[in-house]
Order: sequence, then C-alpha cells, then structure tokens
Amino acid sequence: MPRPRRSFARAGACPGLLRVALALLLLLPLAGCAGILRLDAPPAEATVDLPVLGLPNARFWPDGPPEPLQREVALMLARQGALQAGAAGRALPPAHFLALSGGGDNGAYGAGLLTGWTASGTRPRFDIVTGISAGALIAPFAFLGPDYDPQLREVFTEMAPPDLILLRRLPVAVLFNDSLADTSPLLRLIQRHADGAMLAAIAREYAEGRLLLIGTTNLDLQRPVVWNIGAIAASGHPDALTLFRKILLASASIPGAFPPVLVDVEYAGRAFQEMHVDGGAAAQVFLYPPSLDLRGVTGPRRMPRPRTIWVIRNGRIDIEGASVSRGLFSIARRSIATLLHFSGVGDISRIYLTAQRDGIDFRLSYIGSNFAAERREPFDQRFMQALFDYAEAKARAGTAWVAAPPTAGTRPATADR
Repeated sequence: MPRPRRSFARAGACPGLLRVALALLLLLPLAGCAGILRLDAPPAEATVDLPVLGLPNARFWPDGPPEPLQREVALMLARQGALQAGAAGRALPPAHFLALSGGGDNGAYGAGLLTGWTASGTRPRFDIVTGISAGALIAPFAFLGPDYDPQLREVFTEMAPPDLILLRRLPVAVLFNDSLADTSPLLRLIQRHADGAMLAAIAREYAEGRLLLIGTTNLDLQRPVVWNIGAIAASGHPDALTLFRKILLASASIPGAFPPVLVDVEYAGRAFQEMHVDGGAAAQVFLYPPSLDLRGVTGPRRMPRPRTIWVIRNGRIDIEGASVSRGLFSIARRSIATLLHFSGVGDISRIYLTAQRDGIDFRLSYIGSNFAAERREPFDQRFMQALFDYAEAKARAGTAWVAAPPTAGTRPATADR
C-alpha cells in the first residue's frame, strides 16, 4: 500500500496540513459545482431537542442551556450513591475527571502518560472522561482502565500512515470528493478496537455512575456537540455500536483533510443527516461548560468530597520561534498554527478558572520543551514511539503534572520555509 506523501496531522503539530488547508481555500471556486449528494440537515430549530437513537440524553450542546447536562451529572451522582447505600453517613470517595485534548500524532503523549501512570500505581479511576479528536480515540481506553493499556499502546505506537489514511489525487479530491484523504483505514482500526465487548463494558461503567463524553462539531449548525457514550451504550439499540464508531471517527475528522461523518436522524417522519467533523474545530479540549455550576449539583450525601481535574494536552504549551519567510503560504500557515495553539491554551485556561470557581483541584500535563524528537512525516512511528516513551517515563517518575497552566516560553528560532 503506498505511503502518503503529504501531511495530514493536526495543524500546529505538522505544517503539511496547513499547506493543504490553504490549497483548498485557493481551489474552492473550482469545487463549487461538484458537491456530493447528502440528505438535508434537519431544521435548525428542531436539531437541539432531536433524539438520536430515540435517546433524549444521547448528546448535549455545551454552548446551550446547562440543564440537560446538569441533570445527567445529578443522575451520575445518584447512581454512585446507590452503589454505596450500605455506607450510610460516609461521603463518596474522591472524584477524578480526565480531559484529553486533540493533537494528531501527538496523541502518543497521552497514551504513554496513561500507561506510565498505571505502572506508577497512582492512576485513579475516573468518574468522567472527555475526549476531542486524538483524545477521543484515547478516551474509551482511558475510561475502561489499565486493562486496555496494551490496546492503547498498539494504536499509538504500531500504526503507520497507511494504517490510518489513503491520500487521494489532489485535482480529483478537490473536484469530486469532500476531502483529500480516505479514512477507511482509520475506520477499520476503530472497528477493530471499538467492538461490542467495549460497548458493553462502557454500559456497565455508566450504570455505576461514570460518564464518557466525546466531542464533535456539527458543521451544519457550526456548534460543538458532546456525545454521551455511556447512555448510547446502555440503550441496547441495534445501531448503538455503529453510532459509537461514527462519533469516534467524526471527532478525529479534520475538515477538508478527512471526510465528514454523516449521522442519520429523523424528524416529523422524514429522514435527515447531520454533518459532523473534528471536535477540534470548536474546542481543543473540554470538560464541562462554565454555565454548569457544579456547586449547584449535589449527590445523595451533602458532604465534602475531594475532586481533581486532570487535563492532558497532546501538544506543547511553549511556542517554537521561527523566522517566517515573506510568502503567502508561510505567513498563512504560521497564522493558522498560532490561532490553533492559543485556542488550545485558552481552553485549558477556561477549565482551570472553572475549577477554581468550583473548588476543584487542577492538574495539567503537556509535552515539555525537553522533548526534541523530530517527525519525518505525520504519524511517523519512530516519532510516536519516542513521544510515548517520553510521556511514560514522566508518569512513572511522578513528574508529569503541574498545578496551574504555565506562562508561555519560546524555544529557539528556526527558519520557516
């Protein structure tokens, strides 16, 4: 199988995607008359309350009213309390929330960190796990615990570019397709790991009061969507597994580079389709929206409960200096990379400030300036193995976490051609 020759990892991590995005912008006028057929999107005013698989709580809109998600959190706490019904007068154990960011092949960092965390003997059981893009692919393994570490290692250290994407010819892709790459290999990878057994395991954990939330972007509405994977898994619906796989694929589908994912819905007796793409188009990392005030959500026991938010940024915080050449692509590429970088940093700051408001401890881990391995191409196995090993060693040593977002530093300048 031929190896891809162009970059498709997340912008900011691999500059090739930025070149592709810019080329797409320049070629858009040529593609305007060659749209690919799809069913209409449902009416915008109906979409927010539209059940998926008949489930009213299959998903949430983080930019909308907080009450639906607040009800789900209250149910989570009630389930946890019911499991400890015999421990009257005792508080629930400490709560741990994990947020996994996007990052393309930098997802090897989060995978290595979780594996090393297991080896250190200090990895907690997470009450809530959220994931965006590459973080969405990590999230089910992180949610289900250390028994899934071997699969997590395989996905992020043993996959080569042809195992994830197939590159289309640029003129054909622009004129006759909705993306520059075919992600059928990535879908096969998802199908191999996100199987019926995994879905059943997620359903069991949901029944015990745990939440697995995956973010996508509804491109029709230009809004973020948070999918309640546990509720989908527990529904018993025959299409639950297919939807689970679609959500994982959609969350990692970089617009323009990877195909969008169409989710089938019904409204007023008619069939419609929603277009979903990379959750990173709306946010790089998320936990819960600031509009949801956890101080107002109480469980069955009104007692103090230590809580910690753990954020894994599959990327850097520091900025790489560069001497930007005076060219259209160099300037635009650098600008887009800057935009995406500070979008992610801003998301982390929002989570941190919300944690402070709600009295929750905060921990952050990210790729440090002391990691210097270089990638030859997107999803370079040697690069990903080095990054996995780096994160694993940090977690084993107990040096992976900081208690607040750091101020930005700058690495030495390089030429930007």
